[in-house]
Order: sequence, then C-alpha cells, then structure tokens
Amino acid sequence: MKEQILEKIESLRDYAVEMQRGLTAIPAIAPSSGGEGEHDKAKWLDGELRKLKFDEIKWYNAPDVKAKMSIRPNIVARWKGQSSNKTLWIMSHTDVVPPGERKLWKTDPYTLHVEDGKLYGRGVEDNQQALVASLLVAKAMMDCGYRPPVDLGLLFAADEETGSDLGAIWLAKEHPEIFGKQDMFLVPDGGESDGSMVEVAEKSLWWLKITTRGKQCHASMPDQGRNSFKAACDLAIRMQGLYKKFGKKDKLYFPPMSTFEPTKKESNVPNINTIPGEDVFYYDCRVLPQYKLKDVEAYIKSLAKGVEDKYGVKISFENMQRAEAAPPTSPDAEVVKLVSEAIKEVHGVKAKTMGIGGGTVAAVFRKLGLPAVVSAKLDETAHQPNEYCILDNLIGDAKVCALTALKSKA
Repeated sequence: MKEQILEKIESLRDYAVEMQRGLTAIPAIAPSSGGEGEHDKAKWLDGELRKLKFDEIKWYNAPDVKAKMSIRPNIVARWKGQSSNKTLWIMSHTDVVPPGERKLWKTDPYTLHVEDGKLYGRGVEDNQQALVASLLVAKAMMDCGYRPPVDLGLLFAADEETGSDLGAIWLAKEHPEIFGKQDMFLVPDGGESDGSMVEVAEKSLWWLKITTRGKQCHASMPDQGRNSFKAACDLAIRMQGLYKKFGKKDKLYFPPMSTFEPTKKESNVPNINTIPGEDVFYYDCRVLPQYKLKDVEAYIKSLAKGVEDKYGVKISFENMQRAEAAPPTSPDAEVVKLVSEAIKEVHGVKAKTMGIGGGTVAAVFRKLGLPAVVSAKLDETAHQPNEYCILDNLIGDAKVCALTALKSKA
C-alpha cells in the first residue's frame, strides 16, 4: 500500500498544478496589509475539498469587521483513520503577503506561470506548496481506498502572515476541543533546499519600538536642545552589549546564540539643519529559551537609564511583538522520528533536528503540550518578487507527509 500511495502522489502532478493555479488567482491578504482577508480563497478551497471524500469539513470563523464577510475563516478537513484516538495534523495557511513592487515581477503575481519545473506566483511556496501537498496526501489515500492508522487532519489557517491572532492562536484559545491530547503536528512552512531540516524548537521573539524624546533646536546651537538622535544612537550601540550579557550558546539552534539587532528606523526631522526632538528605532531580539524576556528587558532599561542621564532625554518602549519561547518538541517524539525517517527515504538525506530564531505556528501547538515539527523542501523564495515553488519539492513534501501518516501509531 505504501508504494501504491507514493505512486499515486507522483501521478497527481497535473492536479497539483491546477490547485496552485486556482489558489494563486485569489489574493488572500490581511486587511492590515490592504486586503480583504481569506474569505474568497477559503470558499474556493472548500469547493475543492467537497469534491473529495473527506469525512468532515468544518469552518471556524474568527471575527474581523475589517475583513470580507467580517470573518477570517479557518478550515478543518478530516479523513478518519483505522483509529480515531489520535490525529496527525498537516497544517498550512491560506493567507499571503502583498506582491510588493510589481515592476520586479517578470509575470503577473496572481496568474500562475509554469516554466522548467517551477511554478511562479505570489503564495505558491508560502504556503500553497504545503497546502497542496496536504491535499495530495488525502486524495492519494482516498483514491486508493486507504485509511491510515490514525486520523489525518488538514488544517488550513488564516492570518499566519500577520501574527496568527485570528488563525492558529485563535483556534487554540477558542476551540481547543479540536485537538486531542495524543495529536501531533507537521507544519511544512519552513525548511532547507535539501529538505533535511526538522525544526523542533524556536527562540523567544521580541520586537521592540524605542522612542527617544529630547528637545528640538537649530543644529548650529546644539546646547539649546537635547539631540534625541544622538542619544538613540548611543543606546543602540550600548545594546550590542546584550550579546555578551546573554551570551550562552546552544548547538540545537541556528544561529546557536541569542541575537539582538537594530532594524527599522523612522524618519525624524525633514531638514539637515535641525536637531531632532524625537527619534524612533526598532530592535529585533531572538532569545534562547534559557533566558527570560523580563531579564532582557530589565537590562535594556538599565542601559536606557544611563543614556537618559547622559543626554537629558526620556526613552520609552513599546512591544510590537513579544512571545516567550514554547517548550521544545522532544527529539524522541514520534512525529520527529517519523518525519526524519520519511526525509531519508524520500530525499535521500539525513534529517537535521534543530531550533530556529524565526517564529512559526508550531509554537502555538507546543504551548498546548502537543508535539509539532516544521519541515519542508524549499528554496525559501517567500515574500520575494518572482516567488516560485519547485514542483518536485511539492511532490516530495507530499510523500514525506504520506509516509509519516502511514507509519503513525494509534
């Protein structure tokens, strides 16, 4: 049966392309990014799901008055196994980011373009490669008349690109009954070009807005003001000391240490000969789980106090995003072992169990105490112009998911 299902997945290449074509044609962009949300894409997907033979298809609609129909739909489709004591979830997300500068695209971002084994369009890799791969797994099992050892659950979530507050996080909070205590998750939303990565852990994430307020004055008479920009620069340099203060390393993660980097900078005064009275910049912190964000915060505030005293300014902080690391998935968890074995069989490489600095929705389920891994074979063209999905990668991901389901224990 294993060979039959793998051969069936291989035969579904044209189906995969057509699914990508239909999904790409329907932008699913968050209202905060200038779109209407996922409603139309979810409706199209629901129609395709109903052409198959799922035992259950259900919408879970998070309210959002700014979105079309005032909802952000999350869809669950279930193919029941020989036992329903446990579910293997394959999770993907339906939303995409805007295309960005159109002049950088060689083709229309919302019209699928196929060339040399690559599918081009916005969303084709992030995250339609995973979405379509999960459909291939279910369709192959259905066409072969096969029921896996455990339930196969396909979760199509909203709002991943803008924080998941109306997607995975909302589901975990408002509908925890969906998930059983023995369930496990495979999230094909991150990986490497050889398909070897099996991500089991993530760092704490903290995006920090830092506002420095001084006194504006003429640049030729700096003593009459308090230069907020100069003070902010001093603080940014002092904050590089975070690397030493929180300098432990963990080889599970890549990179193996916590990172603290100044990133976005807002404009202050529009002219050269004025000293700015207010300055705003941002910091991106990815912190190993062995450190608590409150301790990092206390150290940053102590640095800011020194800058305030030196320049006579006031410094305030605003959290743009802050999340303590979820407990890691054990390298010995069933889903880790099964995915690793499947990667070896499908891609011919040894799986690498690792942690990352980026945030994924797997953390949502780890916080529920459920084992979750992130793994896919990707060129990582997400959010770029001319985003593409390699069709062979999509087929390979489907095979990895299928083998994981086939060998799951009830």
